[in-house]
Amino acid sequence: MAATKETYSEAMKRLEAIVSRIESNELDIDQLGSQLQEAQKLIKFCREKLYKADEEIKKMLEEGKTPEEK
Repeated sequence: MAATKETYSEAMKRLEAIVSRIESNELDIDQLGSQLQEAQKLIKFCREKLYKADEEIKKMLEEGKTPEEK
């Protein structure tokens, strides 16, 4: 599960490792289920991080506009 203090980069590395193990058939059926659940949580975590960053960037860009640009 993605920890609250985990960074986007750390989560992506964990997700890439899971995908690599799945693609190389390293996981047995018992491991596959738990790894897919973890991957799902990591994807959600990363998506939320990206969404928050996007919103912050939009806000900063909007605040930086002159009155004529608004």
